[in-house]
Amino acid sequence: MSSDILRRGRLATAPDEEITKFTSSMDADKWIFEADIAVDMAHTVMLKEQGIIKESDCYGILKGLLNIKEGGIDKLDHTYEDIHISLESKLIDLVGEDVGGRMHSGRSRNDEVATCIRLVLRDEMLGLMGDLALLRGSLYSTADKNIDTLMPGFTHLQHAQPTTLAHHLIAHANVFGRDFDRTLSAYSRINLSPLGAAAFASTGFNIDRSRTQKLLGFDDLVENSMDAVSSRDFLIESASVFANVMINLSKMAEEIVMWSTAEFDFIELNDMYSSTSSIMPQKKNPDTAELIRGKSGVAIGSLMSLLTICKSLPLSYNRDLQEATPNIWRSIETTRAAVRIMAGIVGTMKVNIDVMTEQSVTGFTTATELADTIVRATGVPFRTAHQIVGVLSRGKGEPTLGEIDAVAHNVIGESLSGRGLTEDMVREALDPRSNIKKRNVTGGPAPDEIRRSLNSNMVKLGKDEQKLESLNKRIDDSISNLLGVVSECISKQ
Repeated sequence: MSSDILRRGRLATAPDEEITKFTSSMDADKWIFEADIAVDMAHTVMLKEQGIIKESDCYGILKGLLNIKEGGIDKLDHTYEDIHISLESKLIDLVGEDVGGRMHSGRSRNDEVATCIRLVLRDEMLGLMGDLALLRGSLYSTADKNIDTLMPGFTHLQHAQPTTLAHHLIAHANVFGRDFDRTLSAYSRINLSPLGAAAFASTGFNIDRSRTQKLLGFDDLVENSMDAVSSRDFLIESASVFANVMINLSKMAEEIVMWSTAEFDFIELNDMYSSTSSIMPQKKNPDTAELIRGKSGVAIGSLMSLLTICKSLPLSYNRDLQEATPNIWRSIETTRAAVRIMAGIVGTMKVNIDVMTEQSVTGFTTATELADTIVRATGVPFRTAHQIVGVLSRGKGEPTLGEIDAVAHNVIGESLSGRGLTEDMVREALDPRSNIKKRNVTGGPAPDEIRRSLNSNMVKLGKDEQKLESLNKRIDDSISNLLGVVSECISKQ
């Protein structure tokens, strides 16, 4: 059968169709096709430079790899158990075994696949950082337009205190800022080269691991050869990052779903991010937000799968690890799409300012400020003021100074007006805008503090985007250099 180049020595019996399908990773390997070719090119160039293969063999291998790359993955034989053997077999078909059969010198599929996974995952992490920057920008932009948009803040999903939409959106944006930092940190442990570790004990060939590391744009080596081929902690860490992002998106999606209901009526989603009913023509459903909420299960499930797959595996390589990569690809694909869609939702949604403003005081949300005002004006302990206002909250409507005094007599035996509390103080305490303006401490919702926070966070976003641009350029330059070296090798023939 077609897997002769791998099985023709030690194994005499070919697996049947069910076993082949069970053991094949070809579907998931579509992610690493171009990465595998890049790894093959770098390894081949290094073999030539180290005198392990002849320059003419290097030329033949590189020409064949370029031919395969141009043809795409669909031109490979998908009956092989993985893309590495399929690609090598195709190369041998093109240039002959005396040339193509030399490419795998000093290398194993174990270090090869670990390198390919890291190459693709680092690009996806860079992409995710770009997506997160886009979402943060969308949140900050919408916040900037809603610095004075009142709304109720919630605890336990109950109206708590008045705040602003800007304050609420910045809270979400800052969470995604930390997700950016987590992604960047994980990237630093992904962008390490395992190539040259071979099966697990390195190789007797005089290879140069640092050369392939630099050709492929890795920052450093995974030095120990056993560690290099067997460790998938970088996948677990990445999956944890994705799960965290999706949980944060899911929380936000839950609010969007609620805010879109007639009961809240805080926002209306753009038609692009909505659907209708097949039977109820009046419906406008927040399907994209619901799916973001639902797809968080993909990322969480992928993390649990990776943890389960990797536990209790002895050093060094085990075939169980083949099952790790489909989970990471599914998770990153879902997470990146969800981040981009949420950025679109936030950037295009209609804010019902009048409804939010009206609801900002529903449920006596100014009660805390009234208690604080009583403390400041009369000198009573906060816990006493808390009790007085708590009794007042049992009534309906905003309390008057007379009602406050009546409760105070029952609680402390004297009126608060006699201790300095005035109608103007009460009126100001019950005004939501006055509430918010007073909360000018760092991180509070006061307009001046929100503007400061927005400016500060936009500066951080700009710096993060510069970091990302620098990382992308470094990778692009490395790959361009690799292709330049390949072109130079070919042109010499």
